[in-house]
Amino acid sequence: MTILRLSSPFITNSSWPLELSNPHQYFSLFLPEAPLLAGEDGDYAAVRTWPELRSVFWTETQKLWRIAGPIAFNTVCQFGLNSVTVMFVGHIGDVELSGVSISLSVIGTFVFGFLLGMGSALETLCGQAFGAGQVHMLGIYMQRSWIILLVSCLFLLPIFFFASPILKLLGQEEEIANLAGRFTVQTIPQLFSLAITFPTQKFLQAQSKVSALAWIALAALIVQVPLLWLLIFGLGWGTTGAAVAYNVTSWGIAVAQVVYVVRWCDEGWTGLSWAAFRDMWSFVRLSIASAVMLCLEVWYFMSINVLTGHLDNAVIAVGSLSICMNINGWEAMLFIGINIAISVRVSNELGAGRPRAAKYAVYIVVFQSFLIGLLSMVVVLISKDYFAIIFTNSQEMQRAVSKLAFLLGITMVLNSVQPVISGVAIGAGWQGLVAYINIFCYYVFGVPLGFLLGYKLNLGVTGIWGGMIAGTALQTLILLFILYRTNWNKEVEQTTERMKKWGGQETRGADRITGAV
Repeated sequence: MTILRLSSPFITNSSWPLELSNPHQYFSLFLPEAPLLAGEDGDYAAVRTWPELRSVFWTETQKLWRIAGPIAFNTVCQFGLNSVTVMFVGHIGDVELSGVSISLSVIGTFVFGFLLGMGSALETLCGQAFGAGQVHMLGIYMQRSWIILLVSCLFLLPIFFFASPILKLLGQEEEIANLAGRFTVQTIPQLFSLAITFPTQKFLQAQSKVSALAWIALAALIVQVPLLWLLIFGLGWGTTGAAVAYNVTSWGIAVAQVVYVVRWCDEGWTGLSWAAFRDMWSFVRLSIASAVMLCLEVWYFMSINVLTGHLDNAVIAVGSLSICMNINGWEAMLFIGINIAISVRVSNELGAGRPRAAKYAVYIVVFQSFLIGLLSMVVVLISKDYFAIIFTNSQEMQRAVSKLAFLLGITMVLNSVQPVISGVAIGAGWQGLVAYINIFCYYVFGVPLGFLLGYKLNLGVTGIWGGMIAGTALQTLILLFILYRTNWNKEVEQTTERMKKWGGQETRGADRITGAV
């Protein structure tokens, strides 16, 4: 082991001499990109100069994208299962396109949002427990979440069985609602796969073991494409074939993730345990709070499809909006990856007692996400007359999509920041507060405004979507203000108390805060 005795203007509060085993470490001490950390478990030093800002920015960018890259790729591939299903079905006919799109975007999104939200409680607890050094608790949390989500699926089954009358009650045309209802019932197996998939993903994400998730999702997407062609066109099963392919690949993902956890995650996974049944009700309460927060966000834009179903020429209105939402979904999957990554970063840093690291991570990811959103908007506006060709051969549908492209661009910018802040809320455990903000901004302000513009002022899809964009903008501004006023030292203290409650052991949190933010 080589001993290096020196001082560096870029590293503060360090103990010397430093022990460096890698020769490349010598050079990193003199570069402005060297991490501004007080030590292996220390917090960042305060940023006061441009070189220090550049150093923190580069360090946090690397940490973020090492997690966000594989997760974003995983979510993009998983969303691709939905998207390619819609693409194949869209070439059967406009009614099939609208029916399957409504099933996936209304019923599917409803249950997806609920189960993902329930699983987000695991994201908070696993991330903070990992940062606090309680790795042994991660497997127990995951098993507890499996139980809760499987039971939740049973309560969601009536929505699947009565999807058709529900959609008719919400104003969808009978032909579209009947096809959507039939397709929804056929995808019940996929519902139960989510109860296994989501907790397993949170377990791996909390430990930054995300590469396997990306490879599994890619394999599923590769299998999905030829399977859809075979079942829909080769065997002539139509939308039934699409449902079968959807179920098969979804369960393939769930099984592959569990196998990876059991085989290669010895530290976090210690086998099945009766401890998973302890403190179940407390865990359920946290899961419900997480579900309400996320569901209010996911269901918000789902309601656009419902409101649009009441307009004249509903097939074109719903179809064109579904295509735009599908394109928006591709970008949203990227930001779900960033959402999860910043949640992991915040929860890990709070659990480890590093408030300044959590704060800097949040500011940097919000800035980068906003730039990505602007780029996405530019791409959409440039290609507005062409991207609908992927989904439909109908000239009328393509023209309708082109007219909505400017709203899609604005939505992409807003959705580049809003999901990231939601990830911060999950990492810090603010789900209850954000749920109240979502209720006001989305359902007291956004939905009524969209209804007023769309129906009372006869602006149609443009008015409905524009009003709901206003609700998202208001919510984003409020959350940005909350971030600005957050006391990160207090967040570390609250995290420590949470870990003592759930883990029953002393943690590395508030007692090890290295400096005030």
